[in-house]
Amino acid sequence: MLGQMMTAPLTISSLVDHAARYHSATQVYSVNTGGGVEETTWGQVAANSRALGDALTKLGLEPQARCATIAWNNRRHLEIYFGVSGAGFVCHTINPRLFPEQLVYIINHAEDKVLFIDKTFVPLLAAIRDKCPGLEHIVLMDDRDDQAAAAIDGLKSYDDLLTGGSSDFEWPELDENTASSLCYTSGTTGNPKGVLYSHRSTVLHSLMACVPDSLDLSATDTVLPVVPMFHVNAWGTPYACALVGAQMVLPGPGLDGASLVGLIDTYKVNCALGVPTIWLGLLNEAEKLGSSLDSLKRTVVGGSACPPSMIHAFREKYGVETVHAWGMTEMSPLGSSNKPLAKHKNMAEADQHKIRENQGRPPWGVELKILGDEGQTLPHDGEAQGELHVRGHWILDSYLGKTPDETLTNGWFDTGDVASIDVDGYLYIKDRSKDIIKSGGEWISSVDLENIAIAHPALADAAVIGARHEKWDERPVLVAVAADGATPSEAEVLGIFDGKIAKWQVPDKVVFTDVLPRNATGKVLKRDLRDQFGDVLIG
Repeated sequence: MLGQMMTAPLTISSLVDHAARYHSATQVYSVNTGGGVEETTWGQVAANSRALGDALTKLGLEPQARCATIAWNNRRHLEIYFGVSGAGFVCHTINPRLFPEQLVYIINHAEDKVLFIDKTFVPLLAAIRDKCPGLEHIVLMDDRDDQAAAAIDGLKSYDDLLTGGSSDFEWPELDENTASSLCYTSGTTGNPKGVLYSHRSTVLHSLMACVPDSLDLSATDTVLPVVPMFHVNAWGTPYACALVGAQMVLPGPGLDGASLVGLIDTYKVNCALGVPTIWLGLLNEAEKLGSSLDSLKRTVVGGSACPPSMIHAFREKYGVETVHAWGMTEMSPLGSSNKPLAKHKNMAEADQHKIRENQGRPPWGVELKILGDEGQTLPHDGEAQGELHVRGHWILDSYLGKTPDETLTNGWFDTGDVASIDVDGYLYIKDRSKDIIKSGGEWISSVDLENIAIAHPALADAAVIGARHEKWDERPVLVAVAADGATPSEAEVLGIFDGKIAKWQVPDKVVFTDVLPRNATGKVLKRDLRDQFGDVLIG
């Protein structure tokens, strides 16, 4: 016997329709690429999304045609998220920080038919246009611009395109498993890989992102997604904010600390999301500007490990809760978030704070397990560590153009992380499997060492690699960037490890460099550091 309940497909268009129906007047503030702030509402975003869906349909695109974006976080990008997917096409967000060769590969591999670009990226696209023969329509995310039109033949204006569509456009009826959006991995090894999300997976991800044990979003929030909309769909925040009708502040191209402090204080942002390097800049500028960040209540930190010193600074100086989260492009991306359990309220304050330093617990919809060297499942006791595998409702089953057998291992996705999991499900990411250091048969986590080092007041940035060693196979080496005006010695830097870890885990050497190499999503390229400094302990 089946239940006698109504059913409807879980679609992205239903999210923006809900926002328009019950949160129509709720503001969305957007920093324009050319400067200035534009105020719109969820009602207008929804109307423009429908008009865009109609305009794209009138272009004669086939269902599931890929419509790409190279753009900042702004109002038009938000409308594209809903208008493209809602009309039955695939919204393909592209990271402009990739190398031109990677951009060409991604556009051609995805078979993009439409490309929306912010004015910032006109020169970038003009340089590679001839290498992307499949592109049929290029749309400038602005009004008409003669200079941009001269650089790219046939360039369309977003605002003109919108005028040709109707806000009364009826969304097509879609199977909820229809593809909705596409993101590519950052491609640290080999070509980037495509991850094709569905309407169903996106809606389920959005629902779980909003619950208190995840990102805890509601209609009372003013949300600042500093994480770019070209990076894993801004961690799903545009969809989640539509689902609950949250107010949004879209920061445009200005992601420096001073600009973000200004947005937080001006629009009373209470929830902001971004990577650790962004928050380091924010904390520095808040202190310089004398801002107390009064409105800010929580920051969500992901993308790489959050240094405990940053969590401490937000908590002690500004009264801001830092939610440590973890995920991947292949996971939509939410895999876990750090929220306490009821029993933790009775712990000493220092112990509570210690718990907040790990990557947190998975929400409903995500399962985690760790495997040993022989493929055996390891216990969740907080001690055993192994290769982290995941499965769930918003985790890929295959890369674009690949099969599940080529992507998964016995139905699970291998994340490439080394981790431990405790009895309550709290996840402790030790390292990437390729970055963890094996010294004399013992494992040393580069993440743990980095979290300690970055708290040194004379350092602006730090990374730890395993350097080759004649006796121990590998030993940790700290690659450090000195803070402005600071000239720390090796001994001064190494002194920060005293009493914090076992002596045999302390790095053998500190080498100073001007800047750490990072990939398109801001992660340190340790492969490059190993190429440069991997032999500093030999001879």
